[in-house]
Amino acid sequence: MSRILIIAEHEGQALNLSTAKCVTCAHAIGEDIDLAVLGHRLDAVVGQAAALSGVKRVIAIDAPHLEKPLTVNWAPEIVSLAADYTHVLGPSTTLGRDLMPHVAALMGVNQLSDVMEVAGPNSFRRPIYAGNAIIDVSAAEGAKVVMTVRIASWQPAPDGGHAAIETRQAKGAGAAHTRYIGLAAGGGGERPDLQSAAMVVSGGRALGSAENFEIIYRLADKLGAGVGASRAAVDAGYCPNDMQVGQTGKIISPDLYWAFGISGAIQHITGIKDAGTIVAVNKDAEAPIFEVADIGVVGDLFKFIPELEKLL
Repeated sequence: MSRILIIAEHEGQALNLSTAKCVTCAHAIGEDIDLAVLGHRLDAVVGQAAALSGVKRVIAIDAPHLEKPLTVNWAPEIVSLAADYTHVLGPSTTLGRDLMPHVAALMGVNQLSDVMEVAGPNSFRRPIYAGNAIIDVSAAEGAKVVMTVRIASWQPAPDGGHAAIETRQAKGAGAAHTRYIGLAAGGGGERPDLQSAAMVVSGGRALGSAENFEIIYRLADKLGAGVGASRAAVDAGYCPNDMQVGQTGKIISPDLYWAFGISGAIQHITGIKDAGTIVAVNKDAEAPIFEVADIGVVGDLFKFIPELEKLL
């Protein structure tokens, strides 16, 4: 029988949507699902976790040295929890890609990455070659499964649950060789998180400069959207690299994705292929982005965006 432990991602006050998507993936494996919340002063986050449908128990580990998501502090605590579980799941986000390989290494097992489909308790599917192929992967029978969940491939579990809440003491102390300095959001500000936003506005090389990229921020703020960018825009210095969408950036699945001045290289398409509706605006009628766009506009983004803002 599968017993599944999910590692919650949060920022101290709110549970990240990626956690609810991990719960949906866990349901495809089995029904015995616990959720671990690590941090400090966790009442709000624990309450949100307990409300996720299908979660049997929430295990809260509250300690000052766990307040910030430092892998070196979190991973040993997760390993101490994981002995009674067959599967340990985390989201394939910036946090999960750092944390879960560390957990797997401490357990002496291989990690499975970016799971997009469950074929059985030990059999999964994940994308390779920039999403152009899907590979079947399996864990050895009886081995503990540590994996990250490709959150763009799963819908979030709804609220409505009433999980039991259990509080435990931390097993260890904070690492002496690593300390948390701070977190800086490079351009996102108070906008929705790029990986969980329902709407994303992205800009590409055609913006021409960091100053011109301001029109993308302005439109996103009108729409209440997250902001993304192509690798070309990031490499040109128009915006920070934490806004990059694509194979070497963030894989996202918003309900609505706006692509302004983005040609549509395969690496970028990999990051947006699970979006609900893709709207592309580009002067080049032959741009590859139009092959995947639901709505395509051949035109100048510097004329299109002001007209859209007037309508808004």
